[in-house]
Amino acid sequence: MTKEAFSPAGKSAAEISKGAIEILVLSEADVVACINLSQLLDALEDGFKALSQRKVVNPPRPQLDIPGAGYSLAMPAWMEGMNLTVKIVNVFEGNLAKNLPSHLATISLFDPQSGLPVCIMDGTFITAVRTSGSAVLSVRALARRDARIATVVGAGVQANQHLHLLPLVRDFAEIRVTSKSFDDAAALARLHPSVVAVADLEAAVRSSDVVCLATHSYQPVIDAGWVQPGTHVSSVGVAPPGGEMPIELIGRSSLYVETKDAFKPTPVGSCELAGFDPDFGTELGAMLLDRAPGRVSDQQITTYKAMGIAMEDMVAADLAYRCARRVRKGKLVVL
Repeated sequence: MTKEAFSPAGKSAAEISKGAIEILVLSEADVVACINLSQLLDALEDGFKALSQRKVVNPPRPQLDIPGAGYSLAMPAWMEGMNLTVKIVNVFEGNLAKNLPSHLATISLFDPQSGLPVCIMDGTFITAVRTSGSAVLSVRALARRDARIATVVGAGVQANQHLHLLPLVRDFAEIRVTSKSFDDAAALARLHPSVVAVADLEAAVRSSDVVCLATHSYQPVIDAGWVQPGTHVSSVGVAPPGGEMPIELIGRSSLYVETKDAFKPTPVGSCELAGFDPDFGTELGAMLLDRAPGRVSDQQITTYKAMGIAMEDMVAADLAYRCARRVRKGKLVVL
């Protein structure tokens, strides 16, 4: 005979209902207003350290494919002091022809003690800024201190966020943007008065101290031979089965990754890292904790390959949520 559970109020499990609860809803504009980019970089650094200390629950992301249209990823994460965070991101490349973003995301926060939802927010901006944020954090940690010239390859959403973030980590004399379409690069540069659009990709890379790849290319967008000693190269593009970063460049560099999951098969891992031993790469968090070496010489080539992980969404969403509650952004809805 099954013994029925009762609540402290004397109700049986069958009699208990969730009831009406208030949830904070944050629009894209609310999220943009609530995320300070300097604070985001610091939050990401703390998150990477916690990740390498195994304080973050960050399981591999499952992928659901919609044939001929796109795919959907579920990305949950949690650590002590944070809400349980779950992002759903839908990637539909055909959206660009409809004047819609190719990556659309929604983030939900849940109370870790009860599981009750506390917030639903736009995740599209966070997806863009946390990915570029991790790459620029790698610049802050690994680029030479005297780095003067940075080149961003790409002219989309990720490239745009790189251009916002790069001035926060070095006093660059020049920041450039280049793309397969010079018109696209020029249009993006117009949004950033101090940024220069350049047409000659090879010349730009050869003369740069920092190169940030931010494309959706299925093949390498630069030649490994263009990258000079002492350069730091980051990559955020995910486009299997190929990828934007040359494998030859990775092989002759000191490689840093978010986690060793980057070496797993796609969609969890990076297609560019297939075939590499996981011990070849160093977790960015381990380096930030001084558990592993960072840049050790001005001649060393360092690389960072990002896949985008749920920890990054969690810390960015936490920043937005705390700010929104403090300044009373967003709307309360009853669920």
